[in-house]
Amino acid sequence: MVHTPEKVRLRREVTVWGSFCWGYADVGADVYVALGLVMAAAQGATPLAFAIAGIVYIFVGLAYTEMASAYPIAGGGQYFTLRGLGDFWGLVAGAALMLDYTVDVALFAMASAGYINFFFPAAREFAINIGPFQHVNLIWLAETLVLIAFLTVLNIKGIRESSLFNEVLGALDMLMEASIIVIGFAFAWRPELFLHQWHNEFPTVKQLIYAVTIAVISYVGLESVSQAAQETVRPATVIPRTSLALIVIVLMFALAFPTVSLGIVPWQEIAAREGDPVAHLASKLPYIGFLAGPMAAVLAATIVLISANTGVMGSSRLAYSMAELGLISDWLSHVHPKFRTPVRSIVFFSAVAAVQAIFAFFSGRKAMETMANMYAFGAMLAYFLSTTALVALRIKEPHTPRPYKVPFNIRVGEMEIPVLGILAVIGTFLMVVAVLWTHEIARILGPLWVAAWVAYYAWYRYRTGKPIFGNLPRNWDEEQLAILADTGEWELYERFRIELERRKRRRVEAK
Repeated sequence: MVHTPEKVRLRREVTVWGSFCWGYADVGADVYVALGLVMAAAQGATPLAFAIAGIVYIFVGLAYTEMASAYPIAGGGQYFTLRGLGDFWGLVAGAALMLDYTVDVALFAMASAGYINFFFPAAREFAINIGPFQHVNLIWLAETLVLIAFLTVLNIKGIRESSLFNEVLGALDMLMEASIIVIGFAFAWRPELFLHQWHNEFPTVKQLIYAVTIAVISYVGLESVSQAAQETVRPATVIPRTSLALIVIVLMFALAFPTVSLGIVPWQEIAAREGDPVAHLASKLPYIGFLAGPMAAVLAATIVLISANTGVMGSSRLAYSMAELGLISDWLSHVHPKFRTPVRSIVFFSAVAAVQAIFAFFSGRKAMETMANMYAFGAMLAYFLSTTALVALRIKEPHTPRPYKVPFNIRVGEMEIPVLGILAVIGTFLMVVAVLWTHEIARILGPLWVAAWVAYYAWYRYRTGKPIFGNLPRNWDEEQLAILADTGEWELYERFRIELERRKRRRVEAK
């Protein structure tokens, strides 16, 4: 008899604070990148752009809180979409999220290097012409690639070390962000300057919509909490606490930063500092600006680096989930027997991120703006499919235990239709339309990226004898029991088992 070794699985080691920091590292760091890019488009209306994007973020955040706590398994929005809408749409959601994660790695490694260059103006301003490519900053590009390589090694070593990295720096960053906002409002904020820019420096409607689609990247991070769910201890309890706290804290920071900025400096100053807008803002604080600027640059460099770190983690766990579900090759789902991490997917998608960084610097545009364009497309497409899946899962699986439910529901028989979930579907759909309308790069490269994944999916499923547009046979009830057992949520497990037996008896009696 041939002994088949047990497949090596991901280990559960992420705690409440670790889960919070995974999300905060991705969401909380985004304002460091988005502030300058959004202000360049929204000008005096920058707080309004962040507020509109924040409304969509609240709806999406509540939807993700419900689904991640009910289905705590690696894959996040891709898994929710596959379970709610089927294999093909699960693949499309996975492609959109993979674009997001790889761009996340490139964009935030780039931003980290930008904040490092706060101390080296010559490196920040360096540019050369290489044939048809104009104003290429090879120093900034080299720094970005080195940081991507560092994060690749860190994630291969393991989730425990990677999560600890997030936790320490996340705490320091929250303290730094709060200090800038409090000191800025208390000692430097001038309401007359804010009102002047609000009234006299207002953008066109198209500029504002474009700014809203960029501001969305300040809120793209709850997916990271979902991706780490399979490695989170007691996720049914931890994830609702983590996600709801993130929604409140990140929304406050995202609205406070542009508001305090416009009351301290003209919007043009922040917009001109693509690589280090928050450090420039901190340097303008009275009395402590000479010290606050460098401190903000150091901490900003670290927090955006851990956001890039969550991108490496997210892309590898997403690939692991997609391979497990039969959407892509099993080769990427291999977990290293020593490190217990998906080494192949970490290396492969980190390499994709490196290629994207090179493309951004040679694109002929501002490198960070190029990446932000792609980031917004992937996020909104994935969020649209995920929120649609929430509504579908409420209808298809009304008996599944949900430790947290999106508020405001309409009961129809056994089902509860989520009103805010429907608003999330509408809001994310409108955001997808807005991205395609206002983003020249995203409207071309985004659909091409998804089309390439669909082509690979069709080839892989055909080659392996799986249905291309149909679904693989799955027993979701049995899988849900296995998930609850694996997470140690025994109370939910027993409740769900009893419910399944009750439904089985009802079917027998009906016959």
